[in-house]
Amino acid sequence: MNVVKFIYNPYSGQSFITDFLDDIIRMHQHHGYIIIPYCITFTSADCDFFELECRDLHHILIAGGDGTVNYVVNIMKQMGVDIPIAILPTGTANDFAMQLRMPVNVLSACREILKGSVKRIDLGNAGGKYFVNVFSCGLFTDVSQKTPTMLKNALGKLAYYLGGLNELPNFRKLNISIKGDNGQFEGQSLIFFVFNGQTAGSMRLAYNADIQDGLLDVIVVQSGNIVNTLNMVMKFINSGGKSYPQGMVHFQCSHLEIESQTDVTTDIDGQPGPRFPFEITCEKGALQVICPNCEVIVE
Repeated sequence: MNVVKFIYNPYSGQSFITDFLDDIIRMHQHHGYIIIPYCITFTSADCDFFELECRDLHHILIAGGDGTVNYVVNIMKQMGVDIPIAILPTGTANDFAMQLRMPVNVLSACREILKGSVKRIDLGNAGGKYFVNVFSCGLFTDVSQKTPTMLKNALGKLAYYLGGLNELPNFRKLNISIKGDNGQFEGQSLIFFVFNGQTAGSMRLAYNADIQDGLLDVIVVQSGNIVNTLNMVMKFINSGGKSYPQGMVHFQCSHLEIESQTDVTTDIDGQPGPRFPFEITCEKGALQVICPNCEVIVE
């Protein structure tokens, strides 16, 4: 029988994953898997768990949002573990799972995983920290880190919007220098992203991004009146447009160097990112993922 380690975050999203533990285990056993459940602790004990015969596993099943996936993937990379992961999207934001076309329903996602196939996808590396979906810096980008877990569980995505509004009075514009192997930007910015995936907070900003092309998508929202700029970005998102408006800079690259005179926090998949200056690279095919038997989103 094949062994699967099942890592779940009981505080992710609406905290309902524990209601499905028996069903998840039963479904895997029916398909010939021995499943070993583990409640993630976000302590050094998690690394100890990975030392227990991880390299002989069929795959690692992760239940949580983008932050949980990011955390597990970084431990795997730190310990040199290269086996497939599979995602049960149970977080407040599930951008990475959305990119993989994973169903939101837990049991439906299980079925797709059990009949799915393994693909190698890219990872971003920001100053030694990996991200599966997006690096960001500037307005609203550290809201996930500052929003209490209980508030996120109770209010869902509304908690992020409320937290973002609280940040407006204290916001400082970024003075940044971005030098990539296929583009650059230097000047003031409200917010900028480096995408491996296509969405942030379920908002599709990087419509050209492909998690298997060896490239990252850089999007810079240039400085201006905050309200007018945010309205421009929302119109772009809602229109589903295929070209970026004036005030949004976009280019693709595999390597970039970033400097800033503004001392602000950065974010990778909802987790704290590196301090300036640092480099970001795309590591092509660095992660094995079990996907539904359909193509990942590339439009």
